Amino acid sequence: MKFEHLGAKPRIHRDAVVSPTAVISGDVEIGADCQILHGAVITAEGGPITLGENVIVMENALIRASSTNPVHIGDHTLVGPMASVSGATIGDEVFLATGTRIFNGARIGERSEVRINAVVHLRSVLPPQSVVPIGWVAVGDPVQILPPERHEEIWAAQKELDFPGYVFGIDRETPDLMVQLTERYGRSLARHERDVQLD
Repeated sequence: MKFEHLGAKPRIHRDAVVSPTAVISGDVEIGADCQILHGAVITAEGGPITLGENVIVMENALIRASSTNPVHIGDHTLVGPMASVSGATIGDEVFLATGTRIFNGARIGERSEVRINAVVHLRSVLPPQSVVPIGWVAVGDPVQILPPERHEEIWAAQKELDFPGYVFGIDRETPDLMVQLTERYGRSLARHERDVQLD
């Protein structure tokens, strides 16, 4: 299904194949020979999304851009089933395995691998040809790649990256953080009420 969102319509190369159960919404450009499989959602929430050539987005993957964090996915990249890419730049020939999570402002260098259920956190930068092992977390710039049991080290780097401030513009110390966050984000997401289905 294709949707016009905020006045922008998806642009899909004639040689790309998009499953009828995928959702493509807003300012999305899909390059030649891309394959978008069942249940994938590619949604431009105010910022553009561009997929290069020969990108594969597998079942139930989510790719989301925001007004402050567009998405670019380079040529010959595979986004695995149930993976999530939010406001990130992904280089050419990257493998994002099943269940990976890539957060806003992250940059992944060419020929890198983010393996099953691994995370590349907010504003973290993976140099070319990096590997994030199964279930591990990449955090920071310069990046640290840590196993999940080293939570205190992950949190020390993650706290400095300031997720609520960077993504939502709200100070983490705000007493009613989640009230403000959900109300502000809800107003932004409510813009989908005016979407127009194109097919």
